[in-house]
Amino acid sequence: MLSKELLEILACPKCKGDLEYDQKNEKLICHACRLKYEIKDDIPIMLIDEAEKF
Repeated sequence: MLSKELLEILACPKCKGDLEYDQKNEKLICHACRLKYEIKDDIPIMLIDEAEKF
């Protein structure tokens, strides 16, 4: 689980917008870019090329 402090400072690397934390699926979601960033071993993978489009 990501800490509240980390979630407050994280932003989408593509648009610099806010991210929603999907705790159940372990993903960070950017609704503006329609991208989901995976979280592996409590580390967000914030690479645009590896993000899942939705």
